[in-house]
Amino acid sequence: MVQIIDVRRFVDCLHGSCRALALLIAVGVFVGIFLLSSAESQGAVRIGAVRIAGPINPVVAEFVTQELDRINREEAVAFLLEIDTPGGLDSAMRQIIKGMLGSQIPVIVFVSPSGARAASAGALIALAADFAVMAPGTNLGAAHPVAIGGGQKPPDDVMMNKVVEDAAAYARSLAARRGRSEIWAEKMVRESASISAREALQHGVIDLIAEDRAELLKKLHGRSYRRAERSEVLLCMDATVDMASMGWRQKILNAISNPNVAYMLLMLGILGVFFEISQPGVLLPGVVGAMSLLLALFAFQTLPVNYVGILLIVLAMVLFILEVKVTSFGMLTVGGMISMTLGSLMLFEHSEPFLRLSKVVVACTVLVTSGFFLLVVYFVVRTQRRRFVSGREGMVGLVGEAVTEIHADGQVFVHGEYWKAFSAEPIAAGAAIEVVRLADNMRLEVRSAGVGPHRLDSHSTSGSDKEDCT
Repeated sequence: MVQIIDVRRFVDCLHGSCRALALLIAVGVFVGIFLLSSAESQGAVRIGAVRIAGPINPVVAEFVTQELDRINREEAVAFLLEIDTPGGLDSAMRQIIKGMLGSQIPVIVFVSPSGARAASAGALIALAADFAVMAPGTNLGAAHPVAIGGGQKPPDDVMMNKVVEDAAAYARSLAARRGRSEIWAEKMVRESASISAREALQHGVIDLIAEDRAELLKKLHGRSYRRAERSEVLLCMDATVDMASMGWRQKILNAISNPNVAYMLLMLGILGVFFEISQPGVLLPGVVGAMSLLLALFAFQTLPVNYVGILLIVLAMVLFILEVKVTSFGMLTVGGMISMTLGSLMLFEHSEPFLRLSKVVVACTVLVTSGFFLLVVYFVVRTQRRRFVSGREGMVGLVGEAVTEIHADGQVFVHGEYWKAFSAEPIAAGAAIEVVRLADNMRLEVRSAGVGPHRLDSHSTSGSDKEDCT
């Protein structure tokens, strides 16, 4: 029996098989691409990086430690810390070093670019790194501890010796942990020794000298470091460096930690609060002043503040305000200027320039603030000396005409009106008179206009005008 093949059905089956095969091929291609990209991403070498370019303060310490923790969680091959710093606070430095010593991945400290430095706190941070590298033309050292102000008396020799001994022991322990020269580590603390990149390499303070980041990674590739009593190898030849930057919050807080910015915020806050107290209901000066004061108080937490300086600045503001209320012929203003100048110079006490106020900023602030209050005093005094133009006091000194003879009683024409009047001496009718005062019974005490100073009354009229008014 001959079977007849249905050509149409055969073609449909063939087309369905082709579509299924094409679908399988497409799925295979997509899966292959996904697996390949995953393998490439897993095999990519990545280094997290942060740069410190300025003083080391609590905001910088928070940023560095947060990024170090994040890079550890993401399992990058290393953490790169590029620094160019004059130093900073001991507490902020120790926070960074604690994070570095607790890191599971190696930490690289790179003093760069050429001309940069790792002084004071920066030198100890470099000692704590797994790999300490310097660019040509950089220097490291000068880590002698310095006493800072805060309203307390300067430390005596015994206390300062304790501080130096503590810092020297800390530097030696960091150098010993990383296999670096303990002698030079101690010299940087005790003698404020500072050495160049070449000298640091010769004396075993650093590991390498590298011109730039590419040369740094090339020279570090294959070097070993220790973790948990075992030796591991750093592979970073083709590593990608991801440089992190501060968020807007940290940038703002880091900016106001500058002594000059903190000082200007303090002055702006005091002036704003003064405006709000003197002119209640304006609101804007009070709001701006309160915000400035709060930001200044935050900045003071990161700076060596002498609270006697703050009190002298507040005293200066009190003296300026009293000058407006009390007639002192400018002596209160002079005292306020002296108090503000001394308070500004004493506000931040530190041997490092980056933690001191600029004298130019102090001079400009004192002059502008004093000039403002002097201008206020000038307008207040001018207003107080101006004659009254209305009421009982406004009648004094007006010039008019005696309508009748005046002595114990009489009548005058003053200010466009007829008034009952009396005088201490007889005044003839038609004579010019001057008002001495307005008595309680609404009678004017007058005198002859030729006696003493007087002022013309714009409303006084001649006889013809008087008749018109009548």
